[in-house]
Amino acid sequence: MPGHDSRLRPDRVAGCLLGGAIGDALGAPLEAMALAEIRERYGPEGLTDRTLIEQSSGAGGALQISEETQLALLTANGLIQGSVRARSRGIGGATLGIIQASYITWLKRMDRTEDGDSGHSSLGIGLGLLGDPALAGPARAGRSTTEALRKAAAREKPGWPLGTLEEPINSSKGSGGVVRAAACGTAHSREAAFELGCRTAALTHGDPGGHLPAGTLAAAVWSLLRGADLETALEGARAELAEHKGRKETERALNAAVRLAAKGAPSPERVESLGGGWTGPEALAVAVYAALAAERLQAERQADRPWSGRWRTVGGPGLLLAVNHSGDSDATGALCGNLIGARHGTLAFPGLWQSELDARGAVLRLAADLSLESGPDAPSDPRWGEPPMSWVMRYPEA
Repeated sequence: MPGHDSRLRPDRVAGCLLGGAIGDALGAPLEAMALAEIRERYGPEGLTDRTLIEQSSGAGGALQISEETQLALLTANGLIQGSVRARSRGIGGATLGIIQASYITWLKRMDRTEDGDSGHSSLGIGLGLLGDPALAGPARAGRSTTEALRKAAAREKPGWPLGTLEEPINSSKGSGGVVRAAACGTAHSREAAFELGCRTAALTHGDPGGHLPAGTLAAAVWSLLRGADLETALEGARAELAEHKGRKETERALNAAVRLAAKGAPSPERVESLGGGWTGPEALAVAVYAALAAERLQAERQADRPWSGRWRTVGGPGLLLAVNHSGDSDATGALCGNLIGARHGTLAFPGLWQSELDARGAVLRLAADLSLESGPDAPSDPRWGEPPMSWVMRYPEA
């Protein structure tokens, strides 16, 4: 494929996870609000960076992540744990079980939080960097995710995946599967990224519309992390999607997004023509449209003058377009942030947004470790070639 090579770019990994967290935090206050209500509350342009300035206490933290980012980071953390385990023992195959066990631990912590327990005491057990207090805030996953995880927990074998592609756990195609799949783009090949994204989503979402968008996202991210531009990455991801049954809904949604981005000025009304983002195909389509529209806007402005107007970053207009609509704004914002960050790195997003993100430190630390473990020089003891004990203790199995 032209436009990329096999080298994983750490700043793009960081941008991918950071963009997802920022998009989630921007969209969380808007989730399920009608566009008219958003404009009534925030003004005719909807939520903007000016809103953040007004909300900021001066100490940061105005942008707070939701369950979308918490589960996405648990996925990234589980990928590291699975890789460390495989290198330590010489056998693989445990990654999905580790991720499921992490999700179950997360859900139990959320239940304790609702019962009045902060849940901090067990947050770090088996979860590596996710002992960070910034990731311990209250959150609630969607019904499909919650019910699937409760079913898996009741079996009392947390490390054995219950929901699989071969034996779907339900018929859900909600956006909860795709929003946590971006880190799967660090896999060793585009094909592997697609399958890993699908299988991670299938832990809780059994319909093809619930897991095929996750594979498509992971495949696109795989190419972006290695230097591809967005259009090339999407082309490759759609080629992977074309090999799978049940793809028609996701294909139609993506095709509509690409066509829409190629014509006319972007607007919330055009976003809403793609759906509310409540299903996996719709959420991915909205994110793809917003990311492509932002790239087009940047190219047009660069042709006329330097990128020195209101927006100096492609992530600014992209994420605001992705969240200011009637629908699942935190999911569409997170996915758009994943794509833009994987394409452009951390500098794709306004500095104000980064400084106000409550979980920024934890996100960047995890991204750095994911890049290291996924790269050509993963931490190893030079005597034995295995991960050093410090790294194993940093990423114990869930």
